[in-house]
Amino acid sequence: MLTGGTGALGTAMARGLLQAGARVALLSRNPENLTSAREELGGDPDNVLLLKGDVTDAESLRDAATELKEKWQKLDILVNAAGGNRPGATIGPDQTFFDLKMEDFAGVSKLNLDGTVIPSLIFGKMLTDHGSGSIINISSMAADRAITRVVGYSAAKAGIDNFTRWLSVEMARKYGGKVRVNAIAPGFFIGEQNRRLLLNEDESLTDRGKTIIANTPMNRFGEAEELISTLIYLCADASSFVTGIVVPVDGGFSAFSGV
Repeated sequence: MLTGGTGALGTAMARGLLQAGARVALLSRNPENLTSAREELGGDPDNVLLLKGDVTDAESLRDAATELKEKWQKLDILVNAAGGNRPGATIGPDQTFFDLKMEDFAGVSKLNLDGTVIPSLIFGKMLTDHGSGSIINISSMAADRAITRVVGYSAAKAGIDNFTRWLSVEMARKYGGKVRVNAIAPGFFIGEQNRRLLLNEDESLTDRGKTIIANTPMNRFGEAEELISTLIYLCADASSFVTGIVVPVDGGFSAFSGV
């Protein structure tokens, strides 16, 4: 199960899981995005299940879980990749903290943090019922260090890091260590949500893009496909004694002091 599987990173992760031999259920509240994602993925349609659901709406997820059980009987992997930001939860260059809009801050928290917890409640139960499985959450570079502007997104992603560790302990202690919970913290990848923030119309770097590259030792943005090997590792038996970690895939950004 992959929530947020219709975005640039989500589609790449879905493709990687399919290539590794998994069947993939994509969940989105937008049916058109689901159809486009399946067309982009190609392959055997029997291995791609499209489920309509909103990660902040438990009832819609229960309906999706029922459909998944009817089609495939069980679930082995949950990837919580749904997320996003809102302008009112971001502090622009000419703004201060006091321009923050709390309704947008709450909305960003609901989408990113609640949108990770609620699917874990609904689909995580399928893992414990089956007796084993892996949950992979998606964190961010903004979770562990202060990155200007993205105040709401940063707070929500920091919550995901803490929730990942908490749930990993809960699952390990109460379900015999067979259900694992980890997270991936992507560095800076170009997607539709951040393209104009990092790149100009002519694809040259914006000032913010230049700052990010200057603080990324590998001196480039990531490619979506570079998340796949870490994802597969955290899903597979190769990581059977690994739980409660947040893995940066960031070109060295989190290791660099800037000096």
